[in-house]
Amino acid sequence: MHLVIDTYTEKLPHVDGTADGLLGAEYDTATGRFGAVTPLATARNPSYAAFDHTGRRLYVVHETERFEGATGGGVTAYRHDPATGALDELNSRPSGGDAACHLALDPSGRFVVVANYGGGSITVFPVAPDGSLGESSDTVHHRGSSIHPDRQTGPHPHMIGFDPVTGDLLVPDLGTDEVLSYRLGPGGRLTARPEATIPVAPGAGPRHLAFHPDGEHLFVVNELDSTVLTARRGGETFLPVAVTATLPNGFTGHNQASAIRVTPSGGHVLVANRGHDSLAVLRVDGTAGELTLVRAEPTLGREPRDFTLTPDGRFAVVADQDSDLLVSFRLDETASTLSRVDTVTAATPASLLFDLPPRTGP
Repeated sequence: MHLVIDTYTEKLPHVDGTADGLLGAEYDTATGRFGAVTPLATARNPSYAAFDHTGRRLYVVHETERFEGATGGGVTAYRHDPATGALDELNSRPSGGDAACHLALDPSGRFVVVANYGGGSITVFPVAPDGSLGESSDTVHHRGSSIHPDRQTGPHPHMIGFDPVTGDLLVPDLGTDEVLSYRLGPGGRLTARPEATIPVAPGAGPRHLAFHPDGEHLFVVNELDSTVLTARRGGETFLPVAVTATLPNGFTGHNQASAIRVTPSGGHVLVANRGHDSLAVLRVDGTAGELTLVRAEPTLGREPRDFTLTPDGRFAVVADQDSDLLVSFRLDETASTLSRVDTVTAATPASLLFDLPPRTGP
């Protein structure tokens, strides 16, 4: 498979970016070993990306304060060749807010939705038949704050997630300590669903979320207090069930939890810890969906900002941002262990994703 490596290219408050843009690498899903890392496209701070369902279009956010002459971040659409991994730019748009940090396509593939962390907003872009991005169809601004004196003085939406059952849009807001819910209409307009808001503990800082394969459980990683909130579907929303630490007992140093993934089997939740510099392995109780921290495996580098899993769940690939390093681990779900397989150098990696095979049929 091809691995797409999003990077930082400029100095920001949280990173000294040294890359030139999007990178790529071959990855052997049978052995867990990397091929050479090569440039894919020149871009400014392409910090997160998503493929459409065909694997032939890639959408990337640019985490900037100014983009192509406009204030705020940006988003770019690329044509992707699944055979070679090559990218050709289609077009770009301003993201509608500062520091665009995440994006996702809606289940129909007709819209791309972007989270603007610094701008406190989310923006919707229609997707044209050729895969390019149309003019924004809607922008929604969050309101509120929470108790952290530096990180929660205003709203900071950090991720766009679509409910696999209802298709509703869920947005963890690190600044307001909530996961907000929206319905995306056929015209690309967002309707808030305040009755479905999921509150988290004050000061927790919800960052990202992941759904269990059963569709009935949701896991929210909280960056500021290094915990995972487990929630169970209840009618039109998710109801909090439990909160589990991502750090071993006794650790008192600085840490910020980052990425979260659920294994394809549904047996484990993995979370990256920046500061402790580890990948937390949490076992899932199959009945209740509650989590037990089994171990926190060192990632062999500093600031693991993101990681991804191979489609079969046998390997995890970690992006150690401040060590310019990708590390491949073999995951043994029977023993709940991770073992290092391979490493490769990549400049200031921000996030990772595998390409998707071309879709056949309707």
